[in-house]
Amino acid sequence: MENVDADLVQIVKAEGCRDCTEGKLHRSDYKRKPRGLKFWPKDPEKTKRFSLCCDQEGCRKRHTPPSVRFLGRRVYGGVVAVLFPAMSQGLKPERVAQIREALDLKIDRRTLERWRQWWLGLFVESSFWKEARARCMPPVGQKSLPLSLCLSFAVDERRDRLLELLEFLSPLTTPAGWQELVM
Repeated sequence: MENVDADLVQIVKAEGCRDCTEGKLHRSDYKRKPRGLKFWPKDPEKTKRFSLCCDQEGCRKRHTPPSVRFLGRRVYGGVVAVLFPAMSQGLKPERVAQIREALDLKIDRRTLERWRQWWLGLFVESSFWKEARARCMPPVGQKSLPLSLCLSFAVDERRDRLLELLEFLSPLTTPAGWQELVM
């Protein structure tokens, strides 16, 4: 996933500054303390959110490229924020407890409920989803998000499809993308 994020940084860097059009973009990563998985890298360098900054005096605007590791400004990694709510839909409480224990997830029931409200409310109403849902065939059931989205991408059949799903959601991870999705 880190390699995908590094590729996304290079794409944004090659485009240059959107604001002053003359500036070159330089790396200006910032620290994140993602929660959610016991196997998340402990190395602080590997948990940095990749970002760029314009070098022109008077501009210095930050350009945060899309990410597959972080879902917007959430504290949990993108994988957790997508998969755990999907897995908990339709699962018995005992199974959710087993998943929490297996992945060393300490996600409160209230956090899961907020995520569910986000997926069924703000996400469904977002301009991103209104445009992006047309690319999903067969159509995704909005009342069962994010599970229906995971099934649409066949995440349950092939693990590499999870990365494709996170790439699909990556426009949400930029400041412009999360503005309308903040709770």
